[in-house]
Amino acid sequence: MRAEPFLKSSLLLLALLLAPGLALAVGKCERLVATGNPEYPPYLWRDPQNPQKLIGANAELLQRIGQDIGVEIEVIHSGPWSRAQDEVRTGRIDLLAGAFLTLPRLESMDYVHPAFYVTPSVVWVRKGKEFPYLGWDDLRGKLGGTLVGNSFGQQFDAFAKANLTLENVPSLTQAFQKLLLGRTEYVLYERYPGVALVDSLGLQEDLQALEPPISSEGLFLTLSHSSACNDPWLRGQLAKKMTELTASGLPETLLQSNLQRWKAQQLQAVSPPPSE
Repeated sequence: MRAEPFLKSSLLLLALLLAPGLALAVGKCERLVATGNPEYPPYLWRDPQNPQKLIGANAELLQRIGQDIGVEIEVIHSGPWSRAQDEVRTGRIDLLAGAFLTLPRLESMDYVHPAFYVTPSVVWVRKGKEFPYLGWDDLRGKLGGTLVGNSFGQQFDAFAKANLTLENVPSLTQAFQKLLLGRTEYVLYERYPGVALVDSLGLQEDLQALEPPISSEGLFLTLSHSSACNDPWLRGQLAKKMTELTASGLPETLLQSNLQRWKAQQLQAVSPPPSE
């Protein structure tokens, strides 16, 4: 008889824990780790004060989402863009802080809708070495460069695989260096991060972007299928907050403020030290 109250209370506790809302709360992760392309200003770049951390518009947006849903989101540097994708694909890192939608990524990641930016990708060339360009077909027969693991949308990726000759390198700096040395004839990369790097390297008189863009793709937050934190509650909360914040215009505000932040950091980096 003495065991009966204990048994009843245990069964009640078990029933409560199995209630849908409480079960989700009990299993909720309190911390997520995100990564992304470290050469992607004003979206993402390495923090000069803490190189193991990524800062930028995407990082600030994720941190705001984390605050709103009660989950700490840390955005770290995990290596070049190709390695960052591998870290998320395998589940060693939970989130990819900005990626275009592609079929291969869909096999290993859940995309959080809606996209928080639409970013154009363009053809970068040396000034004085431009070629007639009106669209994709004008890239045929020329040697181009891009980053390992980079994508420009499913449609262009399929065209490039079938028709273009592209050399893949780990970083945009390296891709631009090969272009300047004449080892490639063009580089494919997003316009705004490309402009930011061209400005920081002082190459405004050497490189330019051709029009029109090869693509304009939505930039999404993705969640690894292999993340231990990937559950219906988290996916729902991320989508809900992303919908609210994009509707409020916050991503564009963060983009503009981080563009100024990046420019200020570059000016500070090249400024001479104060005289004593």
